[in-house]
Amino acid sequence: MGLARWYRLLLVLDTASAATDLDLISFLQAIPDARMRRGVRIPAWYLLLVAVLGILSGCQSLRDLERFSRRHHAALTKSLGLELRRPPSDSAFRYFFLQVDVAALCAAIRDWTIAQIPGGAADLDQLICDGKTLRGSVKPTPGGGSAFIAQVTLYSAALGVAISQACYATGENHERAVLKQLLGELDLEGVLIQADALHTQRPIFNSSRSRGPTSS
Repeated sequence: MGLARWYRLLLVLDTASAATDLDLISFLQAIPDARMRRGVRIPAWYLLLVAVLGILSGCQSLRDLERFSRRHHAALTKSLGLELRRPPSDSAFRYFFLQVDVAALCAAIRDWTIAQIPGGAADLDQLICDGKTLRGSVKPTPGGGSAFIAQVTLYSAALGVAISQACYATGENHERAVLKQLLGELDLEGVLIQADALHTQRPIFNSSRSRGPTSS
């Protein structure tokens, strides 16, 4: 897809000074930069923005992100009012991704997604929980079983978007615990949660707010 289309999708405005509270950049700027200040030439939020745009445009590796950033360096920096001598390289992305707070990044994307809903989280009436094994992550274990990385997603079918998601490694966590964590981060009073049979064994939360699980 063309870069101009992603500009509109992500609410990237003509100048950084014109950003609004709904602008993705505002949420990315709130993520702490864990890099040492000495030698930092490229803002953390810019690296994240380029990564988001690149991934949405089909980038699948750090080299892809480097090529993407080179192609669109002039257009991006001019649109955002930045003065960057060089676009970020693959090593710049690698170093930054090793330092970034993944939980803070996921929370920022979640909060930005909810902010795009006219009524915010109050307009959500149903969420679907979906757990998937990440492709290529399955590895055999000494006991003859397998270990893998899985992702749990809270999805709004009505809006057609994923509201929140988290990954976990088998042996270190469980889908029920991850779902409980995701639900605990949102204000979901009165929201129906749809999940598979794995989650119908007992209530997610032991409180009056949590109605007992049902199956169909």
